[in-house]
Amino acid sequence: MTRSAAALRDAARRVDAATPAHRDRAVDALRAGAVLGVVLGHWLVTALVADGRTLRTASPLQHLPWLAPVSWTFQTLAVFFLVGGHVATRSYGSARAGGIPYRRWLRARLARLFTPVAAVLALWTAVALALLLSGAEYATTRTLVKLALSPLWFLLVFAVLTAATPLLTRLHPLWPLAVVLHVDLLRFGLGAPDGIGVLNVAAGWLVPYTMGAAWTRGELERRRSGWILLATGAAATAVLVAGAGYPASMVGVPGAGISNLDPPTPAVVTFGLAQCGLALLLRDPLRRAMRRPVAWAAVALVNLSAMTVFLWHQTALMATTATGLLAGRLPGLHTVPDGLGWVAARLLWLPVFLLALTLCWAAFRHWERGGGGRSRVVRAHRPTTKDVRHV
Repeated sequence: MTRSAAALRDAARRVDAATPAHRDRAVDALRAGAVLGVVLGHWLVTALVADGRTLRTASPLQHLPWLAPVSWTFQTLAVFFLVGGHVATRSYGSARAGGIPYRRWLRARLARLFTPVAAVLALWTAVALALLLSGAEYATTRTLVKLALSPLWFLLVFAVLTAATPLLTRLHPLWPLAVVLHVDLLRFGLGAPDGIGVLNVAAGWLVPYTMGAAWTRGELERRRSGWILLATGAAATAVLVAGAGYPASMVGVPGAGISNLDPPTPAVVTFGLAQCGLALLLRDPLRRAMRRPVAWAAVALVNLSAMTVFLWHQTALMATTATGLLAGRLPGLHTVPDGLGWVAARLLWLPVFLLALTLCWAAFRHWERGGGGRSRVVRAHRPTTKDVRHV
């Protein structure tokens, strides 16, 4: 074993030893998996095509629709809301038991969400102004800013649900699911205005969030619950896609008539139920896996940096794309994603995106630590054992 490998193993053992025994490491593993799923999904299906002086967005799912199963693997937002609902309701219960007022509890949780956002907004405001003043195409500037700030919609929804946590602790997931079904019946069956779909932005993600609350209440501890959710969610999704005409892709595809995400449709919600069922089934295997110090240290690091990774991964993609333009139109980076050659080239670019994201993490991780709060993975502060913000 090399000296550096030995040092890493020693650091991992320190993280493991410093972690409170009562911590449910499966929760952190599920959160880390959800964050990484979103990042990899965006890096694999988001293309910035160079068309003269203009950059426009494209997706391999436009040209290769048989790749839709890729979106089933990396569209992990339901798991994030499941974990978020579980953690928030558990945290609110602890706050009430400790006599902490709701306003103080909410302020601490929202600070963890929005303090890192300030750095993203500041940087991209400056970038947008610099691009426009330098004569860049307005369409290119708009494309870049829209991609960079696209993760913020998620934070707004998550913040609203977090604020409503006291009202949601007893809400059954079938109620928001019924809202989603009725909204789409009105939109597509009875000709109601498309604007009514905005109701599903909240209702659609309320389903996994309230599922997390049910987890906190102890209603989903039996493995049968996970199997029921997995089976019924998968079956319902198959019926909605095959029989009701919803897209097979669980992410938005540029130019498509219907998006399963904007706003959430019954198909993406039932798919999320299947994901929640799988996540619940994985709890015990993950708890066993997290007993390994190296695996746990890796998960702890992702949780420590969850907001930074989430907010800056699109910037890493665009920084790599813009820098690559200096060398001309590069395959998998600036070319139309219309074949397997593009897919192979894009896979080779993933380590470069990761390097760019690492640079962003090094530059902006201190914003995540500035959110306050006392939730932590470990008891002591060391370079590899800092606070993890429950986002």
